[in-house]
Amino acid sequence: MEQWLKKLRRGYGKKLVSLHFWNAWIVVILAVTGLMLVGGFWRELLGIGRVWLKWLHIIVGLAMLAPVVYYLILASKHWKQLRNKPWQKVNTIIVLVLLAGWLISGIVLWQFKLAGPKWSNTALLTHDLLTWLGLPYIIYHSITRTKWLKDSTRRTVSATTSMKDFSGTADSLGTSGENTAAAAISTPRSDRTAATKSPEQPQKPEPVYTRRAFIRSAVGVGLTVTLGPTFVSWVGRNLSIDNSIDSMLENDPNRMSPLPQPAAASSPPIGGGAEGHFRVYTVTPIPSFSNENWSFRIDGLVERAQVWNWEQFVKLARTVQVSDFHCVTGWSVYKNTWEGIPLKHLLTQAGVKPGAHSVKFYSGDGVYTDAITMDQAQMDDIMVAVMHDGKPIPADLGGPVRLVIPQMYAYKSVKWLNRIELIDSEHIGYWEERGYDKDAWLTGAAQRIPNISS
Repeated sequence: MEQWLKKLRRGYGKKLVSLHFWNAWIVVILAVTGLMLVGGFWRELLGIGRVWLKWLHIIVGLAMLAPVVYYLILASKHWKQLRNKPWQKVNTIIVLVLLAGWLISGIVLWQFKLAGPKWSNTALLTHDLLTWLGLPYIIYHSITRTKWLKDSTRRTVSATTSMKDFSGTADSLGTSGENTAAAAISTPRSDRTAATKSPEQPQKPEPVYTRRAFIRSAVGVGLTVTLGPTFVSWVGRNLSIDNSIDSMLENDPNRMSPLPQPAAASSPPIGGGAEGHFRVYTVTPIPSFSNENWSFRIDGLVERAQVWNWEQFVKLARTVQVSDFHCVTGWSVYKNTWEGIPLKHLLTQAGVKPGAHSVKFYSGDGVYTDAITMDQAQMDDIMVAVMHDGKPIPADLGGPVRLVIPQMYAYKSVKWLNRIELIDSEHIGYWEERGYDKDAWLTGAAQRIPNISS
């Protein structure tokens, strides 16, 4: 084993440079793919290609294990080299913590179903936090370590000889003369100028604030100004002490009256309370509603088109069910207790005409739509929900009324739902137009979740 380690550590310097090179490229690929995965613009542009991008991110992330393990084999030798270089030690520790944290939290997110909601949501928060802190650090480190920013005295040989040492007769030029000339060529112009001065002439004092220090500060300020507001916004959304649904309801722009009263199975919620945190994604600014501008209708290929105002709608008979909520971007909220009207009941009440092929759903934002087939609409657990865990649904989560289709990814569960139309053809929804899968089935979706009535 000892002989094997010695052989592996041979040529340590070159191997360390190579590790740095490959690790840098891995971090670049992970940074680019990671930012594309969370960016709304890229989600829209990539469509279902986002799934392939996610797998690329996972595979490259797992590949990061190789340089980390290889470095740990070389670490003892490197650590001896850094004995009198405390700042380089600190930098090495920071980089290792970032890489290890990204790797561990990424593996948990990859296997989120095995990890469970507490671990997976903690891993998601950790992964994001390390990204927000680590990427600016790595960018700063990379820029300020480039050769053109380094002090000239650190990369060249200082010349202390006078001009006469470089001027000799043709007879005195030999091997030593060639070496001297090479040294002169490799010495910066400023140092060669200094070399021409008389030894008695005093040297100029070093500047208090060097060019390198100025540019490093400018890079740091630039990154702070550019990324700071977005980071603060992220902290507000994810690390706030009070980012619960109660907090969302306190600041809810919706003004609906009367508020829906929870059924016995909703308060306390029979699911025990949702596990995890919702992430708010929208394609428009979050709309707000009141009794004056809200209504709900069912029309199209139905026998009895119907329209309800809010006072009428909250009087409709509701049922209660427990289901998990999965977003295609990789996060989940488990054991949600939803209360609302099963879609099947609404369709039966309206009466379905022959020739109806799909059920089309409209969002109150005026932009978002989606649809499912009439066969899919017969699933027992599709619900037009008005309450979550015994409380009204805030606007941030799609209230006052939203669709819930537990066995499909959440982009099918239309937020701010205010209209259902039965149509005679297929409808391509907002995200499907941009490449997402038309059906959005979850793995194991054939297992129907039973409806639980209050």
